Amino acid sequence: MTIGAGGSNAAAELEKIENRTYDVQPILLEEYLGRIKKAVQLMKDHSVKVLYLNAGTNLYYFTGTLWSASERMVGALLFDDGSLEYIVPKFEEGTFKKYKKVNSSINCWEEHESPYVLFGNLLNTKNILTGLIAIDESAPYFLVDGVSKANSSYDFITAQNITSACRMQKSKNEIAIIQKAKDITMEVQRAAARILRPGITVGEVTDFINKAHIKAGISSGSYFCIVLFGDDTQYPHGVSVPQPLKENEAVIVDTGCRLEGYLSDITRSYVYGEASDEYRTIWNLEKKTQLAAFEAAKIGASCGSVDDAARKTLAEAGLSPDYNLPGLPHRVGHGTGLDIHEYPYLVRGSEIKLLEGMVVSNEPMICIPGKFGIRHEDHFYMTENGAKWFTEPMFSVDNPFGY
Repeated sequence: MTIGAGGSNAAAELEKIENRTYDVQPILLEEYLGRIKKAVQLMKDHSVKVLYLNAGTNLYYFTGTLWSASERMVGALLFDDGSLEYIVPKFEEGTFKKYKKVNSSINCWEEHESPYVLFGNLLNTKNILTGLIAIDESAPYFLVDGVSKANSSYDFITAQNITSACRMQKSKNEIAIIQKAKDITMEVQRAAARILRPGITVGEVTDFINKAHIKAGISSGSYFCIVLFGDDTQYPHGVSVPQPLKENEAVIVDTGCRLEGYLSDITRSYVYGEASDEYRTIWNLEKKTQLAAFEAAKIGASCGSVDDAARKTLAEAGLSPDYNLPGLPHRVGHGTGLDIHEYPYLVRGSEIKLLEGMVVSNEPMICIPGKFGIRHEDHFYMTENGAKWFTEPMFSVDNPFGY
């Protein structure tokens, strides 16, 4: 029997979990202002006169304003002199004032007015009549279309080179918040394994994981949750009709939470009961492949070379060196921060260099068609001395959690 899988129940495990968020330090105004300063320097490097930040994670990252994107334009214009102008529907002005962290002017538009014309008017007041304008890469097409048609004298480009360059390298405080979120989700993963029993449904496990995150201090519960049993585990992101757990079946649990805006994301693969010889072989290969990727993650190494290292290990074991099955059908990893998937990506061909402060997942999943899939997912961050794990990788097929 796999150590740590089964033997308890949801009520008992929830009783053990305590709030672990009391010592979390939020991002302070000084850090938001530092981010703006860095963005302004990058704007100058790219000859960008104005950067538009749309509601969502970019607006939150640079201004601390937590506001969801919608069909109405809500955002901010950052100028190359460091000044900031918010654009907000008039009826939302009072609410917006309560959410913003970086103080600056709020420019409003009424429901019958065009925010895209207001966008241009703000440029004119700064005497910016032509030039390069960078638009938030996450902005929807209708917004980009509206802005560009109403302001045809400007050239528009994606802001990704600026926003990602800032967001990819996390500060010490960002990493500390992410570490806390990881610690919480790791505790939840261990608890979820202990409640397993033959016949338990995916819904029961998912509900427990959500309640466990809440008990640990995450009021919003799980940010996401993927639970798979048996041959459903061969499908990386789940199935439409999940099956309940049977004795000696493969298990995948992939979940995370949001803390101070930052996300955790951890996957654990193991067997409830006794693992078959084939499962053991692939489980150990998955562990070896994850380690190969980790060891390739050096300061200055390309993100693509980390993906290459994982695929080389799989190829040496007789699996596909590409994306074919049996083998690894997707990239090795992704950046994580305010978004669950963000730059940089550990994917073939990426020339982005690993730099201090970058946070990425390491999850070279192996899928065996018709049988099972195994995904060990832990994240690491880059220090001046190389990669460092947020969470310890799985220990062994018989004792995955290292009890």
